[in-house]
Amino acid sequence: MYSYYYSPMDRYWREMTYKSLPEALTLIKQSVEGEREDELFYDYLISVAPTKEEQQIIASIRDDERKHNQMFRQIYHDLTGQTLPASQAAAFEKPASYLAGVKKAFFGELGAVERYRDIRAGLPSRYHRDMVFEIITDEQKHADKYNYIMILNASRPT
Repeated sequence: MYSYYYSPMDRYWREMTYKSLPEALTLIKQSVEGEREDELFYDYLISVAPTKEEQQIIASIRDDERKHNQMFRQIYHDLTGQTLPASQAAAFEKPASYLAGVKKAFFGELGAVERYRDIRAGLPSRYHRDMVFEIITDEQKHADKYNYIMILNASRPT
């Protein structure tokens, strides 16, 4: 059997966070509030994607985003005991073109990484920080996938 000795300093470092928990909870709440609008946006991109490959890539991103929303909801509930309400009916602004939508999604993913870093920094437990780390790395992967789609479309004849 293994045991680990925690010194008083270990406890201090485990409890210290870069951001505050209230900041993290506010950002989590904001992140899940727009989920319905995001889903409509992704469904639109899938419907106008020019190839099956691009449809599948965007669908995989949409599915990851659904998983992320559930994870954020779970974290919020674990830390507050409260359940975030389901998103209300929403509308989204249709992009000028498919590529404009892909570009918006690309920069949205990069912006999410920045917000989620702040969420992660304010969480008190390693368990929840690890969950957000998974979300952050997925968001970076999504940005790479959108970059790939932009490269594919830049090389296509118009």
